[in-house]
Amino acid sequence: MMADVAVSLIVVGLGIVVYAYVGYPAVLKLVSLLRPRRPGAREPAQWPLITITVPAYNEERAIGSTLEALLAIDYPADRRQILVVSDASSDRTDEIVSGFADRGVELLRLPVRGGKTAAENAAQRHLRGDIIVNTDASVRIAPDALKPLIARFSDPEVGLASGRDVSVAQTGGDRNRGESGYVGYEMWVRDLETRVDSIVGASGCFYAIRRELHLSFVPSAFSRDFASALITREHGSRAVTVNEAVCFVPRLGSLRREYRRKVRTMTRGLETLWYKRHLLNPLRYGRFAWMLASHKLIRWLAPWGLVLAVAGWLLLAVPSGWLLAVAPLATLATLAVAGWYWPEDRRAPRLVSMPAYGVFGTIAALESWVRALRGELTAVWEPTRRPVA
Repeated sequence: MMADVAVSLIVVGLGIVVYAYVGYPAVLKLVSLLRPRRPGAREPAQWPLITITVPAYNEERAIGSTLEALLAIDYPADRRQILVVSDASSDRTDEIVSGFADRGVELLRLPVRGGKTAAENAAQRHLRGDIIVNTDASVRIAPDALKPLIARFSDPEVGLASGRDVSVAQTGGDRNRGESGYVGYEMWVRDLETRVDSIVGASGCFYAIRRELHLSFVPSAFSRDFASALITREHGSRAVTVNEAVCFVPRLGSLRREYRRKVRTMTRGLETLWYKRHLLNPLRYGRFAWMLASHKLIRWLAPWGLVLAVAGWLLLAVPSGWLLAVAPLATLATLAVAGWYWPEDRRAPRLVSMPAYGVFGTIAALESWVRALRGELTAVWEPTRRPVA
């Protein structure tokens, strides 16, 4: 009887994990092969007026080089507004941005800090573009990435276009190599979703959205990049990923900082999904409801699936001896702890970095569920300080 319970826990737990990470993209791949390819994007006769928004809080280290990179992007200068939204920065961020005023960069300073989404909400009345491009101060958009992104809006069905994140390491140590593999996997899944229907979440580092959709209200404690893809679908439009629109995202060298970032983003994601939970109704939203449930809800449930599988393993293995039951888990835990404490100035081997990323990513997800169920929402936090790209 106990063995049957143990096997059931393992099968159910691993079934959730396997479906979330293997089964769902496999079904997407199959469906994409059966669907005709959509026509490619075409460059418009005249490029639309766009607004590039850069929310910033105490970004004096990166904001200057970020603005230089944005000004160098291949896009007509007379069709582009660059707006930096300073979330009540207390360092030299405002001063540095003001130095770019003669080159067309605008500064909106908020008197009270309210967080990234609140800053984006406050900036809405200052937007002049027909398409709003959202990016971060700590990333780098490839010089030729903007036109392919904007060109996707030549399709009237497209309401949001998301760039392709590429995780890059800085010279020196890299304890967080697992992030690169995960980002690559996520971009692959989004590409499949684009071929089938619509992506269920945009890249917060680099995405563009039609002005009328961007003006939809998003509570300040929620995730706008996730909510924007959902709002797009609510209005009957598609959200797509654009592989040619590359955005380089510096990897965090510290697993501790990556852990805090994951807890924050997933907690906000869970609350955003609950806020837009009606989109999970397959009778109304059909295929998109299945994709949203598979990509977000079931994947976020996968850590609990691992908990069930581990519980089943212990029930099954303990009668044969504690050593057999605990040894594999202890080995995994040892590798994870080694990755957690690995010196930041030294490159961690994959044997250490990958288990560490997986284990602490799972723990971060479990903590996020607890925080979300408790309603622990924080609109304002200390931004993740990535290396300067």
